[in-house]
Amino acid sequence: MSKPGLPQGTRDFSAATVRKRNYIFQTIKQVFELYGFQPLETPAMENLDTLMGKYGEEGDKLIFKILNNGLDNPAKREQAITDLQKILEGKNTKGITERALRYDLTIPFARYVAMNYGQLTMPFKRYQIQPVWRADRPQKGRYREFYQCDADVVGSNSLLNEVELTNIYATVFQQLGIPVEIRINSRKILAALAEVCGGADKMIDITVAIDKLDKIGIEKVKEELTQRGLNDEQINIIEKYLLISGDSDERLTQLEALIGKNDIGQKGLAEIKHVLSNCQLSTNNAQLIPDFTLARGLNYYTGIIFEVKAINVQMGSIGGGGRYDDLTGLFGVPNVPGVGISFGVDRIYDVMEELQLFPETVQIGSKVLFFNLGDAESKIAFSLLQQLRSAGIAGELFHEQSKFDKQFKYAEKKNIPFAIIIGSKEMENGTCVVKDLLKGTQEEMVQVDLVSYFAVGR
Repeated sequence: MSKPGLPQGTRDFSAATVRKRNYIFQTIKQVFELYGFQPLETPAMENLDTLMGKYGEEGDKLIFKILNNGLDNPAKREQAITDLQKILEGKNTKGITERALRYDLTIPFARYVAMNYGQLTMPFKRYQIQPVWRADRPQKGRYREFYQCDADVVGSNSLLNEVELTNIYATVFQQLGIPVEIRINSRKILAALAEVCGGADKMIDITVAIDKLDKIGIEKVKEELTQRGLNDEQINIIEKYLLISGDSDERLTQLEALIGKNDIGQKGLAEIKHVLSNCQLSTNNAQLIPDFTLARGLNYYTGIIFEVKAINVQMGSIGGGGRYDDLTGLFGVPNVPGVGISFGVDRIYDVMEELQLFPETVQIGSKVLFFNLGDAESKIAFSLLQQLRSAGIAGELFHEQSKFDKQFKYAEKKNIPFAIIIGSKEMENGTCVVKDLLKGTQEEMVQVDLVSYFAVGR
C-alpha cells in the first residue's frame, strides 16, 4: 500500500491551527456584522459557463473543472473519447465537463443576485466566508484550496461604500494587530492610460502586464508589453506612469500631469481624491496610499480597486477587491452597480504566525480537567463536570484511572489551564482541589462552589 498523502496545494488543519483560523474568521465576521452586512453561502461548484470568461485570460486557466458523471457508461464512451481530444486542445465540451469548483466568491455572488434580484432589498450587503479553488502553482502563501472572506454591496453607486470598505479593512487589521498598507487605484485611471497610449483596446494588455510588476520587475513588464504589440513611445509613457512616487499629493500631481486631460482619467482621479479625503481611519495601524501600479488582474473591475499588504513581512497581498459595476449583466440583469473586498485568510494566518500575534487564550479549548482517581471519585467528578458544561464551561474527565503524572501531562499538552482533583478525602468532605496549572497555585473549595468559581471568567 502506498504512503498516504494530500493533493498538492492542500492542507490538513490540527486543532491548534483551526482555533487560530477561527479567531481570524470570527474577528472578520464581527466587523462585517458591525457594518450591516448579512451572511450568504453558495455551492462549492458552479456551472462551467458561469465561471469561464469572467477572470481574464490568466484566471480562466486556473479554474478546476469537474468531470461529468457516467463517463464510464459504454454508450457514452466513444463520444467521451472525441470530447477528451477537444479538452486536450484547450477547448471546453459539455460531454466531458459542465461544472467547475468556484474560483472566487464574487462571480457566484453576482450569479446569486441575478437569480434573486426581485426579492433582494437594495442596496444588498452580504458577506461570505467559504473555500475557493485555483489550479495555481503552490508556494508560500499561495494554495490550491483556500478560504476567502468577502464583503460586497450591490445596488449603489455611492463612493460611501468604498469609504466604508476601506474602514472595514483598517478595523479588522487593527483588531488582529497587523500593520498594513491599504493601496487604492481606479481602473478608470488605467483606462485613461490605455487611451493615452493609443486606444481603449490596449487596456487588457497593459493591465495584465502591470499586474505582474511586483513579481517580474519593470524591465520584464516592458518586455511583455513589447510582446503584446505596444511600441517604444507607448511603453515610455507606461514606464513614466509606473515610476510615479512620493507622498499622496505628489503622486496625484504627477498622475494629473500625465493623464489629467483625459475625461475618464479625471473621473478616476476624482474617485481616489474622494476616498482619500473621506476615510478617517480610526487606527495608526493602517496607511491608506494611492498606488497607480495597482492593476488587479480581473477584468470585471471598473472603478476603485484595493490591495492590502502587511508592513515589514515578505508576503503577497492579504486582501483585495474593487468596484465592478454591471457584473450581474453577465447573467442577464444589467445596470446593477457593485463593489466588494476580500480577505486572504491563509496569508493572514501566515503573517500572524510570523509576527506572533495570536493571543495565548486562542489555544484554550477545555478549561478544566477532572482527574480520574477511581470509580466512585470519577462518578462525582462527572456529575460536577456536567454542571460546569451546563453553565457553558468546557471541560473533560480523564478517560481512565491513571498516575497523576500522566494526567498532568495530558492537561499540559492540551493547554487546559485548571485541574480539579477529588480523592477519598474530598469525597468525604464534599470538597475538591482546584489547581491553576498556569500560575502553579492551588486552593481547596466546596464542590457546590465550582460553577460560581469558574463563571467569573477565570
